[in-house]
Amino acid sequence: MGTDFCMRTTLDIEDSVLRAAKKRAAEDGISLTRFLEDALRRHLEPPDPLRAPYRFRPLTRRGRLLPGVDLANRDSLHERMEGRA
Repeated sequence: MGTDFCMRTTLDIEDSVLRAAKKRAAEDGISLTRFLEDALRRHLEPPDPLRAPYRFRPLTRRGRLLPGVDLANRDSLHERMEGRA
């Protein structure tokens, strides 16, 4: 027979964060307490081992950047990725 125990505590939360949390809880139709508990649970879950972390892979050929690829130039990268360069 499992019984859940709850602990009351006082937290200092930035006003804008609290307002956003209250708004989202109301939109979701749940209490602020439930919303915060769910958010904490999600944040405390261990990372999904099946999800690989993002890894940047520049456009290369034989280990060298492709001609016209300038990693410091955002616009030229977009043009290259869209096939315009």
